[in-house]
Amino acid sequence: MADVTVEIVIEAPPDAVWSHISDLGSHAEWMADAESIRFLTEQRSGVGTRMEVATKVGPLRTTDLMDVVAWEDDRQIVVRHRGVVAGTGSFTLEPDGAGRCRVIWHEALDLPKRLGGPVGGWAAAPMLRWVWRRNLRRLKHQIELGPQRGKDR
Repeated sequence: MADVTVEIVIEAPPDAVWSHISDLGSHAEWMADAESIRFLTEQRSGVGTRMEVATKVGPLRTTDLMDVVAWEDDRQIVVRHRGVVAGTGSFTLEPDGAGRCRVIWHEALDLPKRLGGPVGGWAAAPMLRWVWRRNLRRLKHQIELGPQRGKDR
């Protein structure tokens, strides 16, 4: 199993961070490993939302099927991964004082035998941690720059 937790403090109030995290369709804008997101349900937020995410990590590509299984406005989103890689993932927001917000991203993923099973998950964890930390830095940059984000790139 790959059990990975990464976090970052964003210099923005929790409601501003939530507006980005809860916009599931925009995650491909800041997640380098998410190439595209296609909704499989009419709804785009809340429990019951289903998505298909084209994912690429290094040379590995997969289609990640996800179901939103928990949704607490302004606080947490939990998804269940179905497909080649199974498990759960969550984003949790915690106010961090002075208008800041801590974002905690946790993934507990089971890799299939063809990707090394538990040993493959253990070996992949450092690379996944690196990718997801980078993703959170991209999210932080996007939120903190706000409307200016396109002008500085």
